[in-house]
Amino acid sequence: MRRLLMAAASLGVFALIGPAAAQSPIVIKFSHVVAPNTPKGLAAEKFKELAEKYTDGKVKVEVYPNSQLYKDKEELEALQLGAVQMLAPSNSKFGPIGIREFEVFDLPYILPDLATLRKVTDGPLGARLLKLLDGKGMTGLAYWDNGFKEMSANKKLLAPADYRGLKFRIQSSKVLEAQFRALGAIPQVMAFSEVYQALQTGVVDGQENTASNMYTQKMHEVQKYTMMTHHGYIGYVVVVNKKFWDGIPADTRTLLEKAMKEATAYGNGQSAKENDDALAEMVKGGKTELVKLTPEQDAAMRKAMEPVYNDVAGRVGKPLIEEFIKETKAATN
Repeated sequence: MRRLLMAAASLGVFALIGPAAAQSPIVIKFSHVVAPNTPKGLAAEKFKELAEKYTDGKVKVEVYPNSQLYKDKEELEALQLGAVQMLAPSNSKFGPIGIREFEVFDLPYILPDLATLRKVTDGPLGARLLKLLDGKGMTGLAYWDNGFKEMSANKKLLAPADYRGLKFRIQSSKVLEAQFRALGAIPQVMAFSEVYQALQTGVVDGQENTASNMYTQKMHEVQKYTMMTHHGYIGYVVVVNKKFWDGIPADTRTLLEKAMKEATAYGNGQSAKENDDALAEMVKGGKTELVKLTPEQDAAMRKAMEPVYNDVAGRVGKPLIEEFIKETKAATN
């Protein structure tokens, strides 16, 4: 904690709000852990562009990609301390700080498609989940998509039994731990920035990710097979330090909310395109083979992961899972 505060001071990241800063722009340091040319990276840059445009320079947004300031595990602590003002952590990152409800997004096969997801996040359930962040010193602003995950490894994974004994990198998430244990695999929590080297050196055998993340981090170059499982979703919640946000003049904050809304629409629109383009480039590169499961193989994977729902119910509550499933079914009807 002290190191984060010292880093904040040295970087000058505590933005001033009020008379003392009347002649200076409000600085928003936006930190994230992925590459600039990913859906999240593009959305962050779009927010910067629009925020500075709409506020006529009253706000300056500085975007720091690729864990330049903080790694995955440090992000939220840095935000709560005020060392950075804005982040877009993945849904699973909120569990360790006591907000487990977002882990429902990590459940395998719970979301059939992005259109269904959007109806959930844009509805009352999505808004209620964002309000849970208030008690942790942050304000939830938006949901950003990355897309649906595929599995990768140096052997074809066609059945649950093929996963047994393999070490899989995961981001910190009790749900994802349960998912891989249900398959007989060994989950290993690891920072996003360390995955390529871990795959290359055999520290882990495989990983799960969206095509855009795999391509920009060159994971496909060190994995012979990419199984098109489409089994899970990676998304982010854009959060801002609550004290900082509440201290921004109301008229300026309204303009920033407008910028965020438009940046969200832009970024989410880019997500599917980026993943499609990444898959095309991976095929063209020829270093990984895309493997499509048969309906029978897909059904076997879904059945193997059913116990994960009971495991997660003990963490987030069965009523929330049931409500989430109800909302997704309503969206598809």
